[in-house]
Amino acid sequence: MLEGRRSSTFTRLLRHGFTDPAAAARLLDAPELAAVRSDPVLLDALGATADPDLALRGLVRLVEAQDGDERHVLLDTLTTAKPLRDRLLGVLGASAALGDHLARHPHDWHALVTYESNDLHPGVEDFERGLRKAMAESSAPPADALRAAYRRCLLTIAARDVCGTSDLAQTAAELADLATATLRAALAIAQAEAPQDTAACRLAVIAMGKAGGQELNYVSDVDVIFVADVPDAGGEAVDEARSLQAATRLASRMMRVCSDTTAEGTIWEVDANLRPEGKNGPLVRTLSSHIAYYKRWAKTWEFQALLKARPVAGDAELGRRYIDALSPMVWQAADRDHFVADVQQMRRRVIENIPAAHLDRELKLGPGGLRDVEFAVQLLQLVHGRTDLSLRSATTLTALGQLARGGYVGRADAAALDAAYRFLRSMEHRIQLHKLRRTHLVPDDEADLRRLGRSLGLRAEPVAELTREWKRHTVEVRRLHEKLFYRPLLDAVAALEPTAARLSPAAARERLEALGYADPATALRHLEALASGVSRKAAIQRTLLPVLLGWFADSAEPDAGLLNFRKVSDALGRTPWYLRLLRDEGAAAENLARILSSGRLAPDLLLRAPEAVALLGDPEGLRPRSRLALEQEVLAAVNRADSPEAAVTAVRGVRRRELFRIAAADLTGAFQPEHDAGAAVDAVGTALSDVTTATIAGALQAAMNAVRAELRGDLPTRIAVIGMGRFGGRELGYGSDADVLFVHEPVEGAGETEAARAALQVANELRRLLQIPTADPPLVVDADLRPEGKSGPLVRSLASYAAYYRRWSLVWESQALLRAEPAAGDTALGARFVELIDPLRYPAEGLGDDAVREIRRLKARMEAERLPRGADPTTHTKIGRGGLSDVEWTVQLLQMQHGWAEPGLRTTHTRRALAAAAAEGLVDVEDAAVLDEAWVLATRVRNAVMLVRGRPGDTFPTDGREMAAVARYLGYGPGHVGELVDDYRRTTRRARAVVERLFYEA
Repeated sequence: MLEGRRSSTFTRLLRHGFTDPAAAARLLDAPELAAVRSDPVLLDALGATADPDLALRGLVRLVEAQDGDERHVLLDTLTTAKPLRDRLLGVLGASAALGDHLARHPHDWHALVTYESNDLHPGVEDFERGLRKAMAESSAPPADALRAAYRRCLLTIAARDVCGTSDLAQTAAELADLATATLRAALAIAQAEAPQDTAACRLAVIAMGKAGGQELNYVSDVDVIFVADVPDAGGEAVDEARSLQAATRLASRMMRVCSDTTAEGTIWEVDANLRPEGKNGPLVRTLSSHIAYYKRWAKTWEFQALLKARPVAGDAELGRRYIDALSPMVWQAADRDHFVADVQQMRRRVIENIPAAHLDRELKLGPGGLRDVEFAVQLLQLVHGRTDLSLRSATTLTALGQLARGGYVGRADAAALDAAYRFLRSMEHRIQLHKLRRTHLVPDDEADLRRLGRSLGLRAEPVAELTREWKRHTVEVRRLHEKLFYRPLLDAVAALEPTAARLSPAAARERLEALGYADPATALRHLEALASGVSRKAAIQRTLLPVLLGWFADSAEPDAGLLNFRKVSDALGRTPWYLRLLRDEGAAAENLARILSSGRLAPDLLLRAPEAVALLGDPEGLRPRSRLALEQEVLAAVNRADSPEAAVTAVRGVRRRELFRIAAADLTGAFQPEHDAGAAVDAVGTALSDVTTATIAGALQAAMNAVRAELRGDLPTRIAVIGMGRFGGRELGYGSDADVLFVHEPVEGAGETEAARAALQVANELRRLLQIPTADPPLVVDADLRPEGKSGPLVRSLASYAAYYRRWSLVWESQALLRAEPAAGDTALGARFVELIDPLRYPAEGLGDDAVREIRRLKARMEAERLPRGADPTTHTKIGRGGLSDVEWTVQLLQMQHGWAEPGLRTTHTRRALAAAAAEGLVDVEDAAVLDEAWVLATRVRNAVMLVRGRPGDTFPTDGREMAAVARYLGYGPGHVGELVDDYRRTTRRARAVVERLFYEA
């Protein structure tokens, strides 16, 4: 029977939420609870708490700590007064720290009898009276008495919170009011300890952050700024320096009263790091010094922080003067250059500094966290509060409501954001309340999650429900954070109901300007054209544009992105698949936004054939096609064409599409999934070379068909096109020409003259076809590397090449042949050409001393003569210091010296040859890495310039926006353009030092 009763008790305790029924049963059997253990109301009340086990342990400790009569009073009140019972047990079940406080100060439970009315909430004056009374009645030193009194007041706030008689906003405001009262008490203690300092200065304490915004957490640093002034000495001169010293000593004492840890614990840290110059600046400044700093030196984030400034302690008149002087500067901050970029950069920096292990558990700083809401609200306040005085509340939820009423945020969005913020802040409060520790991490322990879920009213499956609600609100915050700035812009230009609140045109222009759009009026016209009306197209555009506008604003060219999107939408808007693709495929829309705001090249390619947008929705759409597949497609199109012109038009159409595919893949990071810049450069170079090879193969076929038609029969010769330079090395950039040689070989029975004439006709026709003016990007076929250069015949027979190279070849021609590779035409002929030139480019036993001196002389002459007038040799990617030419000539010298003996050096690819030289010990591994890094960076800069400007360039752009776009392509965030140039110069300077040793001194 005893076992049966124990089982029944355990079942009853489990049903009431206890997780350790055996321990709970022992505690309930404690003699201290004899008078109440049989009362079913008590068990129900314990079961209603966040953690019944914790609440019961705390109750037993509290009862044990009472004197005899006091114990009876407590137990009698506990069973007869429901409000007190709920408050006391609610606190004990939610906060182990406050349970410890009650065990040390057992009479403090009487504080919970006060403020039982749901409508009565204490303010600063109430807390001040409570602190003064408790400190006066205490025999402890004043600082310890304040700490104990603070916890007593905190107990009452927590009680109202956990019982639901205070909502989140009220609780946060009460915590801020308690902090204000505590700062005043701490300052009074400091002044009493140093009356001479008190008389020598005036000191005002300005609350910042959540304390200033009256939305404080249970445990948080209290951010403050100190302002000092000389006292009124009745007309006598007062030494300002002495006053500042006195004020600094008072401020330091006040901070220690709050921050020091004693037997009574600590209150919280007083953090003055938001002051001018932060930790490096003086703790206390005069008002005039503050004003001078904010006028000359303050950064955007410092004005954002001042939005919550509020005088709380010390000299009230001085505090008001501080706010009156600095408030106008706060509301002018949005006029500063790069305002939004600065705010967004600070937000990104916060996220980047979160440890990876904490990112998914960060309630405050993580993506979709509390800071996202606060940043979004503050940014909108600073943008629109310049002209709308109703938007200047320092409290986040109040400001959000003001933004909604003013039409700056949609009502539904504001309501969703309000709910998410309240839920996430409530989670943060209950997490901190448990042990009164400063943390914003969601616990990963099952018991902690269970207590947290139950504290928020989630009882059926508290852990699962908590996780589900937390993730739902986080996702909602992320979505709304991205959307918040842009949705009202559409409402301003779209046809809304007459009663709907919306941005005025002036406010919409203000927001666009603040977000980085250089021409807000034109941007608004684009939005109106895209989003107005009642068509399905306009409805989908209104859904897409809030996010697209954000992506455009995050680029270096937001205006161009929006303009290009309008052009693409005008071309494809009536095509059913286009808007469906962007609406349903999130990656496609984001990729399109990044491409359209990336510069000139990719958008121009897309606008010539907007249907290429479909590539962005195909999982394989951004994967470059193989050379074989491209050649098959091109040759099939050529053979179907009615004329050579039609054939080459089809070929150039394929090239345009493939150039867009490659540029899109490059801009969206598809070539660099592992952040390997070298692999990305190789992938781009290979893809561009494959497209160029297929283009030349198609043009060659079209030219051969044209000459056959003219000759009315087969060609009397075989023709091959040999790739040279970057083309032969499969290292083409977006702006590269195609360097080639034309070689032919008469078919059996054909005469040399007849064959040469036909080969020349084909080569000329190929060049003519590719130079026909069209809207497609041109492909320049350059044959100037042929024997005798421009003075020599365009086409030679294989035998003629052999004769020339045998008798007349110069060192530079042998060097140029290092990158010769068959590209198109007769495969066997191309192979025989390679056999012919191998002994020239990889001479047996290497180069003689005279040849080495000649190569060095040519290199020095090129550096002296070919660098454009006025060009900076430290930033010219091709001929400049440590640039492409330096690296390539060094590698090519090694190839010509050692290629005859080392097969790995017999490659047309610069990076492969360099790696082979390092593997064979011809170059130190570290030196090879330096050269490789410089070559890759210079190549990426050239590609970036072409992508951004739409035309080739060997130096960094001078236009600021173009330079910012180049920096974005190279992985540098907003505001880091200077770092890019510094990094380039440092990298190429190191490469030049290696070149000096390996090329000129070896």
